[in-house]
Amino acid sequence: MATLLGPSLGRAPAYLGLADGLRALISDGRVPVGSRLPSERELTAHLAVSRTTVTRAYDVLREQEYLESRQGSGSVARLPMPRAGRTDHLLMPRGSDDTSIDLTIAAPGAPPGVVAAYQAALERLPAYLSGSGYYPTGVPALREAIARRYDGRGLPTTPEQVVIVGGALSGLAIAAQALVRPGDRVLVETPTYPNPIMTLRARGARLLTTAVDVTHGWDVEGAVAQLHSRRPAMAYLIPDFQNPTGALMAAEVREELGAALQAAGVTPVVDESMVDLSLPGVSVPAPFAAHSRDTVTVGSASKAFWVGLRIGWMRVPADRIRAVTAARLSLDLASPLLEQLALLEILRDETAVLTHHRTTLAASRSALLAAVAEHLPDWTATPGRGGLAVWCRLPRPASSALSVTAEEQGVYLAAGPSFAAHGGLEHYVRLPHTLPPETLTEAVRRIAVAWRDTPEERWTRPGRAPVVA
Repeated sequence: MATLLGPSLGRAPAYLGLADGLRALISDGRVPVGSRLPSERELTAHLAVSRTTVTRAYDVLREQEYLESRQGSGSVARLPMPRAGRTDHLLMPRGSDDTSIDLTIAAPGAPPGVVAAYQAALERLPAYLSGSGYYPTGVPALREAIARRYDGRGLPTTPEQVVIVGGALSGLAIAAQALVRPGDRVLVETPTYPNPIMTLRARGARLLTTAVDVTHGWDVEGAVAQLHSRRPAMAYLIPDFQNPTGALMAAEVREELGAALQAAGVTPVVDESMVDLSLPGVSVPAPFAAHSRDTVTVGSASKAFWVGLRIGWMRVPADRIRAVTAARLSLDLASPLLEQLALLEILRDETAVLTHHRTTLAASRSALLAAVAEHLPDWTATPGRGGLAVWCRLPRPASSALSVTAEEQGVYLAAGPSFAAHGGLEHYVRLPHTLPPETLTEAVRRIAVAWRDTPEERWTRPGRAPVVA
């Protein structure tokens, strides 16, 4: 702790310097929330400061809600709760409390380094203040960094092919604006991420589906039949740790499906939001666009880094740039400048962030699978090779009804039909593993109670359809 605090102790008065240093360590994740801080006596001895200095610093942190004193546990690091809570009413219409567990959102918490990235971004900000602040295609340095990421994955990319947007969903909306006319058909996977379903329908698209599951992968034969018989204008695919199944599309399937899409004149729009979230030791094939040159790829900082960074990007074929940028300007003029600079800072040491996420996600997933095996042994939980959730098959078609009884137990679930373009999937439920292991274990214990309390006559009764993230 003394080493981490470093020069912060030089501020006068000394207790405020110590409080500022400890607050920065907790905010930035270098002192994990829930960990015990040294006692006042220990810190006094190691920092060579007075006991009064440490006592007053700890008092400041308690007042600011960065420290909590627990009987028998000493002083424990924490983060202050926003006055309006952690969730927005659009995501949680009925509200939540400290005892509820929200499994409708699959997004990891902020990793260590986010505060430092924003601080560095603020230092860079003055260089941009003399201009308008509009960068419709993105800050040049960030576009260059994204292009280098694609180069490193075996897909040569120029910065001119990169457009910075407000997230992967924003990228999909721009692609749909550029590629789809009202009434056009669009091929999507089933199951798939719910929000793109709404985005494509809002564009007036008619949705066709092709099956995918974590065991058998993609139904390429069925997809090809749809391409030839129904002639969609676009295909929306998630080949990398598909949401919600976690399936990873093999290289040979990418090549086969990419060739079929190109032969049919169908533009693939590929969502790579999960591509960086592989399990340790899992190798990800070259990007889908390496097998299909017409592919528009969308990516996001939300899942791989932090959801509060509302920054995404598009990698666009050179001959589509004009149409995509025109569509972008019709929907939005630019992405937030400070967030772009913060992401640029994170990308300078992205390996540390991704290692943190992969390690914590793997531990949480292990706890989730163990809890399901213990408390819900008749469920089938088949994990993918990465991503943020496990797609579970129920022994009976009761997903929507379960979401009702689970809410009575203080757990919010995204039922299977939320992930279906045309209904169904009542045999399935998505369980994210983005919360701490002990929280997931408690969530599964409550779900098991809810499952036993779901009577047979409610198995087909639809539940509340939450917004899924």
